[in-house]
Formats: sequence, structure tokens, C-alpha cells
Amino acid sequence: MPEAEWKPCPDIHRGKASYQDPGLLYFLHIMSKEENSIQKEKRALPSARFWFWAIFLSAVFALVSWFPEYLRLVERQYRQSGFVSGESILAKSTEIPRKPLPPPLDKKAYDAKMQALANDPPEEIKYKIIKVAEKGTDGQPLMKDGKPVFREEKIADEPLPAAIRLWPPAAPYPEGGAILPFKRVVAFYGNLYSRDMGVLGKYPEDQMLSMLEEKVKEWETADLSTPVVPALHYIAVTAQDLPGKDGNYIARMPDSQIEKVLGMAKKINGIVFLDLQVGKSDLPAELPRLKKYLRMPEVNLGIDPEFSMKDGASPGKKIGTFDAADINYAAEFLAEIVKKNQLVPKILVVHRFTENMVTNYRQIKPLPQVEIVMNMDGWGRKANKIATYKEFIASQPVQFTGFKLFFKEDTQKPGSILITPEEILKLRPIPIYIQYQ
Repeated sequence: MPEAEWKPCPDIHRGKASYQDPGLLYFLHIMSKEENSIQKEKRALPSARFWFWAIFLSAVFALVSWFPEYLRLVERQYRQSGFVSGESILAKSTEIPRKPLPPPLDKKAYDAKMQALANDPPEEIKYKIIKVAEKGTDGQPLMKDGKPVFREEKIADEPLPAAIRLWPPAAPYPEGGAILPFKRVVAFYGNLYSRDMGVLGKYPEDQMLSMLEEKVKEWETADLSTPVVPALHYIAVTAQDLPGKDGNYIARMPDSQIEKVLGMAKKINGIVFLDLQVGKSDLPAELPRLKKYLRMPEVNLGIDPEFSMKDGASPGKKIGTFDAADINYAAEFLAEIVKKNQLVPKILVVHRFTENMVTNYRQIKPLPQVEIVMNMDGWGRKANKIATYKEFIASQPVQFTGFKLFFKEDTQKPGSILITPEEILKLRPIPIYIQYQ
């Protein structure tokens, strides 16, 4: 081979080869032939792909068409062998799991129970005396000494119109599966980090649950017509006297504590309430943080106006407030969760013991997916608690009522004892939610 003659070759630009090397040119010639062959093969590939996909899709179509018949054949063989009975294998293979729907609400039973909770006294038939002119056989008024003769007649007076009665208040029927008013909820309240915030955190778990079961039995004995559901009412967001990291004067409980309470409730087949003391925060900021728990069928909500500091004051310095708009926001938030997750109605508990804790109560709107309880939250002597209940709960009807009992504060004055279930059942209306702190 002659010595390579190096000179620029502007026609060749393959990689770094920019000079006319005979050996390189031969290599490039061979490569060019191979590339031409590859290009021909590439041009032939579409028909190969066509046949591949045609065969593959035909096989899939045949399999899909034949597979149900195959299942039926297998089922017949197994039935003949005595191995299979009941539902079809094909039916099971195509079944889509669905959540069982609760039975529809028995409106007649609901109305009867609501009327019983109203606890109205039996209507007294009152009578009045009227004078009726006597008439003779000719139909003319009888006269004596030139004056008409009258006789007295006793007739029933008109009863109190039903429209004047406050209870039960007008509200939409709840959806099927609602707990209230068919069952009473008896709850223990508190926080696991504090022995002073309620019975839920004051005692060891087993002792606390045993105490709750005793209270449930007390209520079942006192009111044989109403089954009792035990509940743990846990303060998931607590008001604080210090601003904290975000300046809202609250402490949000960790998931581990909430899940611990959920585990406790399962032991007694109970339900859970997550309670919010929002401080200088608000419900739109705090509720979404608990959404993953509120999606659970057994988890409900409590909101405490006492620690909703709309005017910027620190919690504990004065009593806070919620407006009807706040309560409606919470109810609508829960309703959306119920609808999206096909749940039974949730219960929303609103604490109250003063007039200004809840403003514009007439504008509070119960929903078919949310049952609203206005809970009397004051502590003290029996007479004071009952007066508070009458003034701020019974006289301002929303939907259902609750009554809170304090093991410590209600009994700390000499001669004071805890109000009994029998005494509470005499209230008008009768509370359907009972909370112990």
C-alpha cells in the first residue's frame, strides 16, 4: 500500500477524520455499505412491526374473549367436584367493592324521639265559662221580667299553639346512620399531656376507660329508652398563654397522641371528638390539619369559642367568641368530608356558657350530614349550671343540646355534689350529649 498522502479532504467529516487516509477511506467505504444495508433494513422494519402488533393484538383479543368462558368451564368442573358453591367465580372476579350504605332515616321514629327530648309537659286542658242565651221551643230567646235568660256553659280553652314551642327546633332531617337523637353520647374530656384539663389525661388509661364504662352504665340505667355511645373528647389544639412559634398562642398535638386516643376508643367501641381551641388562629387554618382524621367514620369535631380570640387578646385574659359564620364553616367542612367519603353524619359540638360566646345563633344552619350540639360548658353549683343551661342553651335552640359536668370544679364548694343523670333527664329539653371533665 503506498504511503498515505495527507491532505485536507473537505468531503469527509466523520468524527475526527478530516484527512484523506486510504485505509480510513476503505473503512469508511465498508461502513457506508453497512449503513446502506441498515437503512434498507430500517425501511423494511415497519412491515415487521405491523405483523408483530397484528399478531399480539389478535392474541390479546382472543384471550379476553375466551377468558370468561374459561372461568365458567373451571367453575362447572369445580362444582361437579363439590369444591365450589355460592357466587360465580366470574361475578367475584369482576365485583367492585363498595361501602355498605346505612339504612335510610326513619323519620317517624326521629320525630318521636325529638319530641321526647323536648320534654314538654302534657297539655293541660283549660276551661272557660261562657254565657249562652236560653231559647224556647219556638227558637226565640226566653225572657224573664223583660230580660233575656242566660245559662252558663263550660267549654275547653284553646291549647298553646305548637308554633310557640321552642323545642324541637326546625332543622333538616339527618341522613341515614345518624347517632343523634337515637343514642346518647357520654364523653370523657381532656388532654393526654395534662392532668388538670380533664379526666381523659388525669388517670391511667385502663382506670379512665373503666370510669367511663361506669358512667355509660349509669346513663343506660337512668334512661332505658336511649342506648349510650361512649366517647373520648380530646383537645387536639390547646390554647396557650405564650405566643409559640407562629404567634397564635396555641399548641397542636402530635399525631402520635391523637392516634393513641383513637386506639383507646377502639377498646370500648367508642367514638372520638377532636376539640379545637384556636387562640389567635382560626378554623380555616386549623381544620384542614385534622382532615385525615375527620375522614375516619368514628371521628367527630368540637370547637370552643372561649379560646377564639378574634380581638387579639391572649387566651385566658377574657372569654372569646364564635359567630354563626364560624360554626357554619365548620359544619360545611364536615359535610364535604361526609359526602366525599360516604360517611354517616358527623357530630359538631359547640361549647357555650355566656351570651357573647356565640353570636347570631339564629343563623346557625344544621345540615343533613352534620348534627350540631350546643353544649352547656359552665361549672359551679347545680342551680347555677341549670340556670346557665336554660338561659343560653334551652332558650336559643339550634338542634341538639349537651351538658358538661366537672368532677372537680362542680364539687369543690362545701355541700356541692355532681348532678345525677336522673336530675339532668328532667331538663327541658333533655341533653343528648353528656361530657365529663
